[in-house]
Amino acid sequence: MQVAVIGTGYVGLVVGCCLAEFGNDVCGVDKDQGKLQRLARGEVPFFEPGLQPLLMRNQQGGRLTFTDDLAAAVKRAEVIFVAVGTPPGEDGAADLRHVLEVARAIGEALDRDGTLICLKSTVPVGTAARVTAALAELTGHAFTVVSNPEFLKEGNAVNDFLKPDRVVVGTDDPRARGIMEELYAPYMRTRERILFMDNESAEMTKYTANALLACRISFMNEIANLCEVVGADVNLVRQGVGADSRIGSSFLFPGVGYGGSCFPKDVDALIRTARQVGRPLQILDAVAEVNRRQKEVLVHKVVRRFGEDLTGRRFGIWGLSFKPATDDMREAPSLTIIEGLLARGAEVVAHDPEARTVAQSLLGDTVTLVDTPYAACAGADALLVVTEWNLYRNPDFPRIKGLLRLPVVFDGRNLYRPALLAELGFEHYSIGRPAQDPGLSV
Repeated sequence: MQVAVIGTGYVGLVVGCCLAEFGNDVCGVDKDQGKLQRLARGEVPFFEPGLQPLLMRNQQGGRLTFTDDLAAAVKRAEVIFVAVGTPPGEDGAADLRHVLEVARAIGEALDRDGTLICLKSTVPVGTAARVTAALAELTGHAFTVVSNPEFLKEGNAVNDFLKPDRVVVGTDDPRARGIMEELYAPYMRTRERILFMDNESAEMTKYTANALLACRISFMNEIANLCEVVGADVNLVRQGVGADSRIGSSFLFPGVGYGGSCFPKDVDALIRTARQVGRPLQILDAVAEVNRRQKEVLVHKVVRRFGEDLTGRRFGIWGLSFKPATDDMREAPSLTIIEGLLARGAEVVAHDPEARTVAQSLLGDTVTLVDTPYAACAGADALLVVTEWNLYRNPDFPRIKGLLRLPVVFDGRNLYRPALLAELGFEHYSIGRPAQDPGLSV
């Protein structure tokens, strides 16, 4: 099938590579010449496990090309995926300027009937209708707009596309339904997982899924903070609650808050949509506020241990990306933590196995970035564990103790057993477990 994917960011590039992998002729479209040159060399402009081999294999096989000529890509395509960004505006609402700009460009380029336009971008309810109207103003050719939201997890996106939990398609057009079934058939060989619904329901499904996952995270972080005060162990609570089949164990791990390109933006956009129609979502308001506060938890613990004035103190940080297996630092808790430490006069030395380049662009010379985890510990008053990368899970604790000025670890992801670190002579402060000093409870 002839496919165009407009936008070669995180979603667009994954979609394009995975569709090409199953024999489709895919053309990726982008305005960024620097990005197009990197893609032509087989370089992925961000870190995502398993994506580069797909990119190179399908380019070499002639199934995947890239261009800045949107009109030419549209004219050859049977199916067009729109995968441009919808960043949050100042009021939290999704900014649809790029989506509508692309819609107008498609409308001007269409030269035949029957083209299917699939919205992969995360968009508010009613966007498919707005895109349809924008296209209709510019073309007399017949077309269909369907909502096809993405459910890709950063760090596992390739597998999520090739082996999806579900594929949601919004359309009431029989022909469009048939095309989407054909396009996704190779990914459905073990069982059928395509859910067809109207466009509005498909658009709402994406936001609802992310909002519910964010709700679980914030709820568990609230429980973790309460556990510290009353002397309970949140890890044991999590296990007891997650064993209930009605609840399950996913997204019940407490920590320093959620970040990334989806949860913060999508929660805010859904809050904004609800307010616009006069149905405010009080639970989601609380979810967003809890997450904002949770990002500051490690800083509060540091202040309670070392005092408000951190001048002359040095802190090592392990993990800068918002989650493991990505270099994405959008809305990352590490940024809030670093800002809080620097504002109190501290020096920060940080390590991340993949996010160093991104961190350099965001933080400049305000933070010292080092090549190894242990270099971040050298001469530091304490170590803060912020992102749960695998290489941090079983470190050389005696070596860490020898490098630190003081044997203090703030474990923002509950990676380590308190009993073990106590035995090794560390002060260990985690999330949702009884603090060594009651005054350090949140």
